Amino acid sequence: MKRFDRRTLLRGTLVGGAVTVGLPLLDCFLNDNGDALAQGAPLPLRFGAWMWGCGMNPDRWNPKSVGPDYDLPIELQALDRELAGGAKVRDYVSVFSGFDVKLDGRPNFPHTAGLMGTLTANLPLEDYTVPAPTLDTIIAAEIGGLTRFRSLEMSCTGNPNQAYSFESQGVPNAPEISPTALYTRIFGPDFADPNAGPFIPDPRLMLRQSVLSAVKEDRERLLQRVGAHDRQRLDQYFTSVRQLEQQIDVLLAGPPDLESCRKAPAPGADDLGTEVGQATRTNQLMAELVSFAMACDQTRVFSIMFSDRISNLRQPGSSSLHHQLTHDEPLDPAIGYQPEATEFVFVSMEAWADLIERLAAIPEGDGTLLDNCLVLGHSDVSFAKVHGITGVPMMIAGRAGGAIQPGIHVAGATEPTSRVGLTIQQVMGLTVESWGSKSMEATQPISEVLV
Repeated sequence: MKRFDRRTLLRGTLVGGAVTVGLPLLDCFLNDNGDALAQGAPLPLRFGAWMWGCGMNPDRWNPKSVGPDYDLPIELQALDRELAGGAKVRDYVSVFSGFDVKLDGRPNFPHTAGLMGTLTANLPLEDYTVPAPTLDTIIAAEIGGLTRFRSLEMSCTGNPNQAYSFESQGVPNAPEISPTALYTRIFGPDFADPNAGPFIPDPRLMLRQSVLSAVKEDRERLLQRVGAHDRQRLDQYFTSVRQLEQQIDVLLAGPPDLESCRKAPAPGADDLGTEVGQATRTNQLMAELVSFAMACDQTRVFSIMFSDRISNLRQPGSSSLHHQLTHDEPLDPAIGYQPEATEFVFVSMEAWADLIERLAAIPEGDGTLLDNCLVLGHSDVSFAKVHGITGVPMMIAGRAGGAIQPGIHVAGATEPTSRVGLTIQQVMGLTVESWGSKSMEATQPISEVLV
């Protein structure tokens, strides 16, 4: 049977004038199984990273049983939340415990060594430095050029200076902190709604494309006239120009052929801040917006920072910050943990479950958007009171288009955290056999979660 593109138009004439009529979504636009476009291209595969600061209590967070159907300790009870259709969050989530950041004799820079070791598979030589690109930017460099936004970065506590995604030291990807601004950026005037009728390219974009092409031609001549340091700086600049070129190309191509694409509802007025209710609500809104953005193939890579590595979350009416409590609050001898600090662990896990629930709520093909995602959830430390980097808590959610078997607990037995990042890269289609340096080098993926 002949297949048709979703942008197929009916053309004719009326009183000497040209007429075009767009078609609704028909079955012939999809393949027979509903899991790919009719032209044979698979539904897009997406990657996300989600972080919460200041860890957890290992004895209360790490499952005791390994494999499928793992037990849910009290600090993971949020994963027992039921989703539409009867499944639970835990059915989509694999938990990794016992994976360490290896110092190789280097200092354990508090809240930096564990985070950078996990996200870059390298260790910083100084505090608050970035030894290599973070995992999300590595993946975005591979698949981000296919969409309007190479990646989207978000932060939930209202501070634009708390970057979580880095190209390199000194080159952060600044996070969006306002759901309203993020909505305008994604679904504002430049958004092409596939349900809004025939697509007409914006002539202003074609002009900008021509201007960028002229700059591109001059680039080689300029690079031949400057020194090595200036060439490095210019390379960073032209990288951003190339990203803009790719974005314009996507905009000129028109909306993608995706059945689930809908314009997101406007988020309403912002309420930004570090109080847990504000951060939780912002996280919910960011999760909703990025879910709609991915369903419309506006991006395939995102990162959300629920709380910074030095978590400044606070309870209503309190001036005590989460990070401060992890160090100042004594362990209650009767229960063996810090009750006030631990409340933020519960809040963080509920926020993680909010993200998973949002991704699972969007139908796509014969499953959901979450089925075509791989999302990494992690913290910067294990037990924050001692800045522990053994057993750094990590989870992955989604089926990655069928490449991942979710719902598994894997005990790392002191293996490096970089094995998780290597697994993710290989699942996302990157040609990489190892990742990291020295004791953080990973050469084997985590086979327990692979299909």
